[in-house]
Amino acid sequence: MTDRFLDDDALLSNDTARRLFHQVAATVPVVDAHTHLSASDIARDRVYDTLAELWLEDDHYKWRAMRQAGFGEQLVTGDADPWDRFLAWSRTVPRMPHNPLYVWTHLELRRVFGIDLPLSPATAREIWDEANRQLPTCSARRLLARFSVCALATTDDPGDDLSAHRRIADDLGTDAVVVPTWRPDAAHRLLADPAAWNAWADRLGAGAGVAVEDLESLVEALTRTHRRFTDVGGRASDHGLESLPDTARDDARADAAVRRVRHGTAASALERAAVMLEVVSLAGRLAHAQGSVLQLHLGARRDVSPRLVAEVGADAGGDAIGDEPQAAGLSRLLGQLEADGTLPRVVLYNANPRDNALFAAMAGAFSVPGLPAAVQWGPPWWFNDHEGGIRRQLEDLAQVGQLAGFVGMVTDSRSLLSMTRHELFRRILCDLVGRDVDEGRVPADMDWLSEVVRDLCATNAARFFGLPPPAGPRWG
Repeated sequence: MTDRFLDDDALLSNDTARRLFHQVAATVPVVDAHTHLSASDIARDRVYDTLAELWLEDDHYKWRAMRQAGFGEQLVTGDADPWDRFLAWSRTVPRMPHNPLYVWTHLELRRVFGIDLPLSPATAREIWDEANRQLPTCSARRLLARFSVCALATTDDPGDDLSAHRRIADDLGTDAVVVPTWRPDAAHRLLADPAAWNAWADRLGAGAGVAVEDLESLVEALTRTHRRFTDVGGRASDHGLESLPDTARDDARADAAVRRVRHGTAASALERAAVMLEVVSLAGRLAHAQGSVLQLHLGARRDVSPRLVAEVGADAGGDAIGDEPQAAGLSRLLGQLEADGTLPRVVLYNANPRDNALFAAMAGAFSVPGLPAAVQWGPPWWFNDHEGGIRRQLEDLAQVGQLAGFVGMVTDSRSLLSMTRHELFRRILCDLVGRDVDEGRVPADMDWLSEVVRDLCATNAARFFGLPPPAGPRWG
């Protein structure tokens, strides 16, 4: 039996797919419009001490898998010896055939370190020694260059001073464009915890030069920080919400909530929803005024494990898919922005695959004359960014919307190694297009198909987010 494990033609089932991938998709640099990478790590060109640090320090996907494999928190996020943590990961990986983590792990070993061994306890020491030997040449910026990353966006709190982004711009020039994304979720998410919200509001106000005491001053502070993000290249805001409430905006209730929390009393669920609508509506108006993008990540139920939150904190891998209704609140928000003449470019992300057709149809219901694909059903996100999820997303989008206008893939990751997710997406994309050719759905026009593939790999994202187009012979 021939071992085809991640060979050059993996996931490419026909000749057209192979031609499109090797001659087109594999030559296009990466534009990653949504990540959680550390701007500080990139600014200081961080060098990692061990493979465990590079792989396991911030990756809650891996943390979740290790817990499911039965490992305790000391090995997952604790202060265990790095080798012991890596060995635990090597014992986890063989449990996950057909899981995206299995594919990503081995693509990362191959593309960064040239290691083609399957990771297991039997190979762990050899892989550990060889990868650690190479780590001094795998600094943060060198990793970006190795993956041919030409532009990426980080995700940042409005109170961030963005000094790391300024250093990146000064040091990297046009080699890699790294821009911030304005993420104001704390403005409504922390309202149930007055101490945390007030500390956040103090930091926001100090950076914006505004004393945050009520809704009006909160909006002013947020507006000033949004402008500061734009000044250093920011091209989008991002919002992680379980769902949007199907209610009209109520600025009086939102103002009362801010004043109450400022005086130490937690806001109610209805008050938090009112502030959420004010913040997201503000973001939409600002995006329209500045020609940037409003991103809405909907449908994740976060931090469902009280034990994990108590031990590790929020955003540590204890999340799930939510089943809240999405259509009414989302259509109300987009419809109101449209009615007000302030509908910006929008990207919609759904955590629940149940909502695929809903999001594809919702995106197609709104349009902006002169701006193709102004409202997008975005990349497969979180619990959907595996092979099956990517295939379903591309097929649903193609049949309900317009595939050629799609903004393509993002990593949504905290790991620099995760750029291999773009390779997985590109292989699946080329396979889907190749199958359409072989099965007679589209003509075998390689010039046209190559343009479509190139656009979906990076060009559409660069255009949509207003990122500088990549230069150099690899582009196009």
